[in-house]
Amino acid sequence: MRYFGNPSTQSVRDAMNSGLINMIATPKQGNPIPPGAAWCADNGCFGKGYPGDDAWFAWLQAFTPEQRGRCLFAVAPDVVGDAVATLARSAPWLARIRSLGYPAAFVAQNGLENLAVPWDDFDVLFIGGDTAWKLGRHARALIAEAKSRGKWVHMGRVNSERRLRYASAVGCDSADGTYIAFGPDQNLPNVLAWLRGVNGSSPLFTVGGAA
Repeated sequence: MRYFGNPSTQSVRDAMNSGLINMIATPKQGNPIPPGAAWCADNGCFGKGYPGDDAWFAWLQAFTPEQRGRCLFAVAPDVVGDAVATLARSAPWLARIRSLGYPAAFVAQNGLENLAVPWDDFDVLFIGGDTAWKLGRHARALIAEAKSRGKWVHMGRVNSERRLRYASAVGCDSADGTYIAFGPDQNLPNVLAWLRGVNGSSPLFTVGGAA
């Protein structure tokens, strides 16, 4: 399990450079990619960080080939909580993301279980949606299908150890959250401990709660 956060302090950036955690970047974040860090390129659609299609794609284009080579995925534009609108919005961009050398991530939103998923057009399934949907049976079924197809699966908005253990238990390969940014000196060690537990030999989490 990998965890993506914001490079809010030097200690966090050091952890990213050493591979303990990874960085999540958005167009309006403004933080440089630490030179040794693996990272992902989120789109900023959750919240008010999406700058528009042209500016977002120009942002992806501006990274060097070396930086792109360290990017685990770039997320196509989505519409929070709406799978139909997300599919229409993302579809034109998935091939263009790949053309820049990034693995393309498609965001699963509420209702995707009722649609034809374009599995061949993306490399990473990003579990979005509202909390109830994200932790429900439809998202779990999509995760299982993605894994059966050899896809990487990422879960967004993971800000507790319990949620991280849940994400791991249902098959996710990585997660992101803002937890570290709200008190890096205390919360970075906490996240590193979570990761040791999830990736080590601690008891398996049983699906049934993920607060």
